[in-house]
Amino acid sequence: MRLLLPLAAALAMSTPAASQTALSLNIGGRVAPAPNGAYDFGWPGVYFEGRFTGPSVEIVVDTGGEHLAVSIDGVRKAELTKSGQTRLKLDRLGPGEHVVRLDKLTESQSGSSRFQGFFVGEGGKALPAPARPRKIEFIGDSHTVGYGSRSTSRSCTGQQIHDLTDTSLAFGPILARRLDADYRIQAFSGRGVVRNYNGGARGLPLPALFPRLIPGQEQPRVDATDAWSPDLLVIGLGTNDFSTPLNLGEPWKDEAALRKDYRDRYVAFIQDLKASRPKARVFLIAGDSFAEDVAEVADRTGAKAVRITGMDLGACDWHPSAADQRMMADRLEAAIKSSP
Repeated sequence: MRLLLPLAAALAMSTPAASQTALSLNIGGRVAPAPNGAYDFGWPGVYFEGRFTGPSVEIVVDTGGEHLAVSIDGVRKAELTKSGQTRLKLDRLGPGEHVVRLDKLTESQSGSSRFQGFFVGEGGKALPAPARPRKIEFIGDSHTVGYGSRSTSRSCTGQQIHDLTDTSLAFGPILARRLDADYRIQAFSGRGVVRNYNGGARGLPLPALFPRLIPGQEQPRVDATDAWSPDLLVIGLGTNDFSTPLNLGEPWKDEAALRKDYRDRYVAFIQDLKASRPKARVFLIAGDSFAEDVAEVADRTGAKAVRITGMDLGACDWHPSAADQRMMADRLEAAIKSSP
């Protein structure tokens, strides 16, 4: 665990005391119910929030090998970087209402973490969970994940890619904060609409993973009880479909066939999403190598294409830097505010 403010927290590995009260939760992102009121989570950018009065709060979580950030009233107090079960107490919080938040920073392409709750003790009172007036859903690839976004070098080891990924620095959470919106992120590095990076993981592009509650697990899946309905839907898919040449044995005879399949399958994916998200305005990110394809998809679905170009790509493996991510949020914010 990395403490960001001195004397801000004390660790204990005991179970929650009987005198403690669990906070009601605002959950951003997909989660799978687990025993004893816990939640398993694996998609990028999942977060949990609770509101309370009192001098202290405890956070109980099994990190599962991921890095998680703990904030109080919008100020990051600690980062949990050690694997396994953790119980963190934040005290001396001062009078009045407080909001506690846990954010998933890193990408788990397999496995998951488990959130077991926020708890207030003697002298504290649980309040209704925070809620925001807007909801935004982000669907995409490594750019949406914030792959290696803390890095200032393009050369990174696999461990560095994991440790330097911070989805809170990606354009989605930045945009959501600006628009005072809750959000969900379903994104997976290396995946496309019909083809993944260099033709890998055949048959499992992002639309095939999309119904899963945990991205690396076939089950459980989203069902009809999921009533979360976004106001805005932002999709950024295509970089991995086209960033590498076709290999022998792939199902497309040439690039023209790949592009046609991309357009048709992307249209079908968006139409399915719109059917279950009737109030959502849809924005599609168009990169340099597939801008014309996205323009056609936007025309066929009634979405708006947002061209994003000119990135410095200074993070791990030539991915968007933190500055690029802010620029992407700028472009999307302008497109959203200028659209009816």
